Formats: sequence, structure tokens, C-alpha cells
Amino acid sequence: MAADTKPQNRRPRRPEIQPEEKQFDERTLHIDRVARVVKGGRRFRFRALVVVGDRKHKVGIGTAKGADVTAAVTKATDVAKKNFVDVSLYKGTLPHEIEYKVSGAHILLKPASAGTGLIAGGVVRTILEVAGVKNALSKSLGSSNKTNIAYATIAALDNLVPASQWVTASGSAKPKAKPEKTAEKPKAAASKPEKAKA
Repeated sequence: MAADTKPQNRRPRRPEIQPEEKQFDERTLHIDRVARVVKGGRRFRFRALVVVGDRKHKVGIGTAKGADVTAAVTKATDVAKKNFVDVSLYKGTLPHEIEYKVSGAHILLKPASAGTGLIAGGVVRTILEVAGVKNALSKSLGSSNKTNIAYATIAALDNLVPASQWVTASGSAKPKAKPEKTAEKPKAAASKPEKAKA
């Protein structure tokens, strides 16, 4: 009987650890070491640029400083999650072409057909991937500063207008113009006989 009870006592219950599912895709775009000059010398810190997105239609970027790289990335991730931007997508690409400028950075984004992929490099490619864009063309026309390029890309995605909100002149302009033209014709016809009588 004692031999039967020993194996049961030797098996401790392990706590069930449930793996945490990451809701957002977090990527570090750039890490830089910055220095602050004080009386005794220089104090070095780290600055991180992070992009966070759900690969569907939300994306945000954040930058923060910390005493070490881990602290800087953690702070930047929290900042990015507080500044989400809704991206308007159309069939896996952008609804229209857009160009935006932030400081010295100048970004051009264009929609692309299915199967093209992301023709972009560096920071722009990472942001588009995290935002859920599958096909797009891009070109950097200005500065190569990664922070400014990131903010310019986010601003361009934020200013995209969905196809449902496009305003076309074909539906509203023509009906208004037709009644005005028909109203002017009788007046011209009535004035001609008066001139002939005089």
C-alpha cells in the first residue's frame, strides 16, 4: 500500500500557464543613442522608434527615451498604442494615390494591383506591412530621417479617403445645370420680337 501512495505524492501539480496571444504586431524601427551634456560630462540614453498594428486597418507609431534599450522600446510601444490611426483599405491596397510631407521627409504612396506586393523600403515597408497593406508602391522624395519618414507615412495613411466617400461631379452638377439653361431660353426668345417692333 505504501508503494502505491508514493508515486501519487511525488507528482506536484504544475500551474497552468496560458500563452499570451499578441493582439498587435510590434516592431522596432530604429534605436539611437542620444547624449545630454551636463556639468560633469555627457549622459547617454537610448531613443526607440516603434510601430504597432493589427495587420487589418489600425497602425500607430511612438518614440520614447530610456536609460536602456528595453525601457525605451517599452515606453515607445505604449505611446504607439495610444496613437492608433485607422487606415482605409480597398481590396488589400490603398484607395488612391497620396503624397505627404512632414518636415524634410516627403512620401509618395500609390495603389497597386493584386500580386504586386509592397514596393517599399525600410520604414515605409514595415509600417505598410503592420497596417495590413498587401499591395502598394511608394517612393521617398525627401529626407532620409527615419523618424520623419515614419510620421509622414502615418499622416499619409490617416488622410486616405475611402472609396465610399469620394465625391464625383457627374451625379450632382448635371441636374442643376439643365433647369437653368431651359429657363434662359424663353427670355432670349421674348426679347428678339421687341427689338424688331422698335
